[in-house]
Amino acid sequence: MHIPLQNFYTFFVVCRAGSMKEAARELHVSAGAISQRMRELELRHGQRLFERTRAGVTPTAAGAALYADIRAPFQQIETVSRRSLADHATRQLVVSVMPSLASGWLLPRLGDFASRHPDVSLSIDSDARVVDLKNDAVDFAIRHGLGSYPGLESRWLMSPEMIVVGAPALLREGPPIRCPADCLAYPLLHDGERRDWSLWLQAHGSASPKARRGISFSDEHLLVRAAIEGQGLALVRDIYAGADLAKGHLRKALEQQWPTQFGYYLVGLRDTFAASGARAFAQWIQAQAAQSRATAALRR
Repeated sequence: MHIPLQNFYTFFVVCRAGSMKEAARELHVSAGAISQRMRELELRHGQRLFERTRAGVTPTAAGAALYADIRAPFQQIETVSRRSLADHATRQLVVSVMPSLASGWLLPRLGDFASRHPDVSLSIDSDARVVDLKNDAVDFAIRHGLGSYPGLESRWLMSPEMIVVGAPALLREGPPIRCPADCLAYPLLHDGERRDWSLWLQAHGSASPKARRGISFSDEHLLVRAAIEGQGLALVRDIYAGADLAKGHLRKALEQQWPTQFGYYLVGLRDTFAASGARAFAQWIQAQAAQSRATAALRR
């Protein structure tokens, strides 16, 4: 019985993603289309291939066996397809970036890259999902960490520092801030994990249960926007607040800075760094990061 190759590839993507919704996003089709292809594959295969769970889908024993049979061929096809793009004068370069870094730092600089390298079609993937650079159709990832990624190359870009910022009107009308503990007199705006304020105050000898109170945001760009709107003080990485500080939308509440433990790295396969369009992007973003570091040093 003939089974469309498209259904096998869809099955491969669903297994890899662990979710029909994620597979639909990757393949740019509706979730209903994914479900229909999987039902057709199960019908023609004569066995259930997935167990549906709240978190997504898990292959049955038959599904796992089928995935083991088709995984290597489809991975090889994807790798060849992705790398063959490097031979074209105009190609798409896919870069995975965390949403906060994409909107707060990378976005304002992309016009410069486009004007310098019109032959490279750049695609920014700002999904927070973990990508597999060896198998996914992604060329580079910009990640926050220690720079050690087995089997991959990484190039250090920058290590932002944490600064306390607030809207000028809020700081002008509120109580004076002379030391870190004085920040507790203001509403505090938090990152999604509500850890930064507690750690920062503890590092300055001002630990307090009040440090976890206030609104939290999963996206650092939204955290900065809330600070601009005067909703409270934000403890953010300097690269996310630099443009708004320069424009006067924000003001530093304190001069104390706390270097973050980790840094941002450009991560990719060795072969990717050697490809012409990818090499141009790597050189460009390293230069942009160096410029940001120099600008931040001048502000200190």
